[in-house]
Amino acid sequence: MRQWPLVIFLALLSAFSQRPACASPAAFADWAAVVVAGDDHAHSGDLTETFDNARRDVAAELVRKGFSPGNVLQFSVRPELYPAAKPLKADLAPIYDGLRSLAQRAKGGCLVYFTSHGAPQGVVLDNSLLPPRLMDDMVSTSCGNRPTVVIISACFSGVFIPALAANNRMIITAARPDRTSFGCGANDRYPYFDACLLQSLPDAHDFSALAPKVQQCVASRETELGASPPSEPQVWIGPALRPVLPLMGFAPASGGASCSSPCQNRVGG
Repeated sequence: MRQWPLVIFLALLSAFSQRPACASPAAFADWAAVVVAGDDHAHSGDLTETFDNARRDVAAELVRKGFSPGNVLQFSVRPELYPAAKPLKADLAPIYDGLRSLAQRAKGGCLVYFTSHGAPQGVVLDNSLLPPRLMDDMVSTSCGNRPTVVIISACFSGVFIPALAANNRMIITAARPDRTSFGCGANDRYPYFDACLLQSLPDAHDFSALAPKVQQCVASRETELGASPPSEPQVWIGPALRPVLPLMGFAPASGGASCSSPCQNRVGG
């Protein structure tokens, strides 16, 4: 397991310890973020916008929570369909180069978000699989020892935790290593996990508070709809990052008095 130098941890602790408990609008302004829709097919094989809907709305919600719009890159299997968002092509090289380039100027931290199908060998990226070891190489090379949050919404995505686990990282996955996730039909608006994350983000103070909200939401939705066996989203937080995460509050809603805002999900586009 990688070691996070004590001086970096102390510097982060000092930087955030004086910030108000509700939220700090600048906490994520200097973070690099990539949001990837890795497929455009439902489990039936039919075309779907499920993953692109999640990609678009997760990126928008990150901006509302304090990420700088210029530091958030989106990727799609069919980027030509979404001229407003101007996503890049969802291939390994552009994602790798995009994250590395962003991280060279936005040095506060990194967020990597994938929504796609998955297999025990990795997450689907267009017509290939991105395995855990390559994901770790991309994150390690681009982000080094800075605070990093990796969120993978895919079946079997728990397989990424052992490869990605490090002192400076938080990893959230939509399922256990041996379980599927749900909501990837041709007519689904979002996968269940992405829907729950979008539902939970407006009222979450920080990433450590967000994770259990998403887990509870997914469990409730699967029970209500009879999806079985349960996907059981997984959460791993590195020991050096754990005490710092609550100090990295999301930006408050417009107006500044509240720590929450209405969820404004949209369809299409």
